[in-house]
Amino acid sequence: MPLVQDIAHDLTQAMKAREEPRLSTLRMLKSELQKLQADKGRGVEITDDDVHAVIKRLIKQRKDAAEQYKAGGADDRAESELAEITILEPYLPKQLDDSELDKIIAESASEINASSPKDMGKLMKAVMKKAAGFADGSRVKDKVNAFLNK
Repeated sequence: MPLVQDIAHDLTQAMKAREEPRLSTLRMLKSELQKLQADKGRGVEITDDDVHAVIKRLIKQRKDAAEQYKAGGADDRAESELAEITILEPYLPKQLDDSELDKIIAESASEINASSPKDMGKLMKAVMKKAAGFADGSRVKDKVNAFLNK
């Protein structure tokens, strides 16, 4: 079942269960997906990759907002933003764990003969090609940086 349908089903379930935080978050997500559909035009299907991109953008926005709220002393608002992230994350593909990511980095480094920090760009490109969608770019950057600075 396409992810858009899963989200619509979960939205209906949240309505029936009267789960307010989940309901408002899924409504916001559905609204963003409707905007994407309008931008793409009628007859063009939204792919799961499109949905993942929207969710990643929304999660990044929530993280940034939570940091700003914490810095401003509004911890309750920050917690609300973080709660929305926990509702959105299950719709993303399972993220690689550290050992899997380390293995991809080591394989990519040996394939392109990357061994020093000056190879950072080449190695990042190779790793992101293999781990796209399954690992956050900033996490990959930190792991690649640690690998090259051993």
